[in-house]
Amino acid sequence: MNTSYGRLNQTASTRITDPNPLNTSNPPTRTRACRLILFLTGALLIVAAACGIVAAAKSMRQPRNEPFPSHGTTRVIRESCRLTRYPELCLSSLKNFPGVMEARDILKVAHISVNMTLLKFGVALSASTEIRNLKMDKLTRSAYDDCLELLDDSVDLLVRSLSSIAEMTLSVEEAGTSTGGNMFQRGSKSKQDVMTWLSGAMTNQDTCTEGLNNVGGTIKYKMVQRLQDLSELVSNCLAIYSASHKIDDLAGTPIQNRRLLGFEQEIDPDNSGFPKWMSRSERELLGSPTRSIQADIIVAQDGSGTVKTLTEAIKKAPSNSGRRIIILVKAGTYEEDNLKVGRKKTNLWFLGEGKGRTVITGKKSVAHDQITTFHTAAFAATGAGFVVRDITFVNEAGPSNHQAVALRVGADHAVIYRCEIKGYQDTLYVHSQRQFYRECDIYGTVDFIFGNAAVVFQNCTMWARKPNIQQKVTITAQNRKDPNQNTGMSIHACQARATNDLEASKSSYPTFLGRPWKIFSRVVYMETYLGDHIDPRGWLEWNATSPVDKLYYGEYGNIGPRASISQRAKWPGLHVNMSKGEAMKFTVAQFIIGQDWITATGVSYQSGLSE
Repeated sequence: MNTSYGRLNQTASTRITDPNPLNTSNPPTRTRACRLILFLTGALLIVAAACGIVAAAKSMRQPRNEPFPSHGTTRVIRESCRLTRYPELCLSSLKNFPGVMEARDILKVAHISVNMTLLKFGVALSASTEIRNLKMDKLTRSAYDDCLELLDDSVDLLVRSLSSIAEMTLSVEEAGTSTGGNMFQRGSKSKQDVMTWLSGAMTNQDTCTEGLNNVGGTIKYKMVQRLQDLSELVSNCLAIYSASHKIDDLAGTPIQNRRLLGFEQEIDPDNSGFPKWMSRSERELLGSPTRSIQADIIVAQDGSGTVKTLTEAIKKAPSNSGRRIIILVKAGTYEEDNLKVGRKKTNLWFLGEGKGRTVITGKKSVAHDQITTFHTAAFAATGAGFVVRDITFVNEAGPSNHQAVALRVGADHAVIYRCEIKGYQDTLYVHSQRQFYRECDIYGTVDFIFGNAAVVFQNCTMWARKPNIQQKVTITAQNRKDPNQNTGMSIHACQARATNDLEASKSSYPTFLGRPWKIFSRVVYMETYLGDHIDPRGWLEWNATSPVDKLYYGEYGNIGPRASISQRAKWPGLHVNMSKGEAMKFTVAQFIIGQDWITATGVSYQSGLSE
């Protein structure tokens, strides 16, 4: 773990979609489809071959003190690599890759970069699997298992990205243009899909690395060798891909000075504003009484349902489902180990019988169980299209056992509606991809909403609880580490309040809106009630040396005793008086593109700002 940005206890001690990626709204012609299938088959054969390699690929990174090389490359490759944060690695990794010398535009370079990165991830996964049987202590095994799962998920995200870019490349070729600008205007949803998936792959790699940084010995050494440069390679993919709609802009402008693409979204023409990733029937379903729903699977502890446990329900649900699978979870307290909706379990909907009635609980923690934070979740979901309604998630480890996650979500197009999420430190892990929370109650102390998803919270209440002595309460800890990641937290029309135990002693335990886990951390509070337990400074530094110039912390139209910005911290990255236009970029309609995925659930929402 990078000690500058490793998430610490606030004490003196260190803290221990679419299932078919080829689906489009306008199906390709038969010839075009055949070309795409042949192309993807070739790409996947490369990955398959990579997975048979038993040694990690030798790093091709060049020393940082060498001049930017020009030999053996073309102008478009050099100028594409200049747009990245790791230009030498970009050049060295691309220059000998098949087909790179024939690339004539930046979109083709983006395609080749993702293909090469996918190959590297396949090699790393295969090589990492080889050491599975080596002896490991509990924490090391936990970190190692995290890495295997996250590498596998990243390979899937890169395959999806590659297939989408291949489709775009063919569209450009068929249009007879080398720029692709018009194509990108027609397909911004696909563009944002790729941005999301690449951002998720980078987050996965960072999570793996952070877990390994807490262990030592041979396993860590072997894994570090196998994982070398992976995060940087994805960063380069993001930079090149995000610039690929501006092919003529090859002047080598530093990425920090370019306009980023993360907020260039399409707004629903009917101004309904909710993400479009859900159909009308699904919207109606989430608004229906539980008793009227025809469930595919019913979980009931008394034996009156289809199965008695959530574990059985998840196992019984089909893999890679293209339709929603309704799992009705009857009232009761469910405490089961390793509750996880894995990547292949797509479109699972969990409907409970109400907060406090249907309860999923666990008590694993970093301090007590000697496992990674990623592993502590009472419930975890990574399958795309994950939806949950009317359920309470609890981690009962308590305030003294440090990180203890109640709910972890890394599923794309996830909707969490009318749920209760309770814990202390690290309660809700919004790990990655696109997520929407509506009418939820979230309880915690230190960093109790954390992660790197593109997430909007709406009409939710963030309940600050009384922490341990010498701790401060921090509502958010966002870990965006790259300026091209389209991630961040938008807290809109919510309430930040104190629980009764904190209310009685709030002067002794200051509460902050957030602190930057990584240097490009991004969080906004808009039209939200801020209670008087919030410290007037609003935001807290990570530590005395962490930079605060590249983050983006914003406030707009907030109300309540601590809405005043007169005493806020004075950081370059603070935007405590956002303009309406800037605030609009963080609304449901613009921040999490493709409103159909929320609209289809039937969940109420607000598309834009109130005024």
